[in-house]
Amino acid sequence: MTETHMSREVAEIPVAVARFLDGSKDQVAAAALAMQSIDPALVITVARGSSDHAATYMKYAIELLAGVPVASVGPSIASIYGRPLRLSRAACIGISQSGQSPDIVEMIRSAKTGGALTIGITNSQSSPMAQASDHCLPLRAGVEQSVAATKTFVVSVLAGLKLLAEWREDDPLRHAIATAPQAMQSALSLDWSPLAARLSRAGSAYILGRGPAFAIANEAALKFKETCGLHAEAYSAAEVLHGPAAIVQSQFPVLALGVADAALPHVVATAERLAAQGADVFVTGAEAKGCTRLPVVPDLHPLIAPLVLSVSFYAFVEGLARRRGFNPDVPPHLRKITETM
Repeated sequence: MTETHMSREVAEIPVAVARFLDGSKDQVAAAALAMQSIDPALVITVARGSSDHAATYMKYAIELLAGVPVASVGPSIASIYGRPLRLSRAACIGISQSGQSPDIVEMIRSAKTGGALTIGITNSQSSPMAQASDHCLPLRAGVEQSVAATKTFVVSVLAGLKLLAEWREDDPLRHAIATAPQAMQSALSLDWSPLAARLSRAGSAYILGRGPAFAIANEAALKFKETCGLHAEAYSAAEVLHGPAAIVQSQFPVLALGVADAALPHVVATAERLAAQGADVFVTGAEAKGCTRLPVVPDLHPLIAPLVLSVSFYAFVEGLARRRGFNPDVPPHLRKITETM
């Protein structure tokens, strides 16, 4: 099979991130100043699909760094149910690679009417969502032809993290973001072939994470479904023990996404417990008894590390899709742009 759009777009991630950091710094600065001005007591996010996983990542990052609660709002509250929300002293962050879905646009407009500062993160600066927002952070990721979003997901998260770093004037995060392209370049070459060998014929899998890595677990589960025809479910490494672990038996595949943060011991403990039940468990970020460790880029800021992990995952899952006989560019029954109400 010739090179896929997905493989090429995954390889473009480091360059796309660098292009965003250079080309959108003025827009980020203006949006961050607006965030400082309103000093939000609440942030809401509006997104679907991979963009909603980016929003989940931002939820954890904002709550951990800024101490401001973040809630995901269903776009249908505005587009279907027509219910206005009271959002004074709130910020609304919309994330959409195309910026075209009518329900996302309507929720942004409704949030502004309700008193929120609205910020759109999109790859299309001229899109309806961008035009409806007070501020737009253009991703500048370039055209993404594969149905499975990869570089636009990574740059969307990076855009949110850059906004957070400038809003909070956080120098360690600023430095981590500035060096992210190099870390992501390193992530592209890591060898996850043991996991590919295990999943080449698998019918289902669990993906686990905590904090921002839980957002990457959700994104990974979606990509397994989209590109590999593999039924995968994402869980918090804590939540999986509240029922879902009951079906984990001999040789059930589990991918536990650990990074070097406060949650890592808890992820390891869950991985070891599932391995003791007979599962085939693969872990990043630490050694775990009875588990196979996958390589990661070391010594990263804890708010950047899960995002860099996603780059390694994307390179891995593109190869897994082809190994399982799928073309990852054209998942069955899906289109690149999905417009919902």
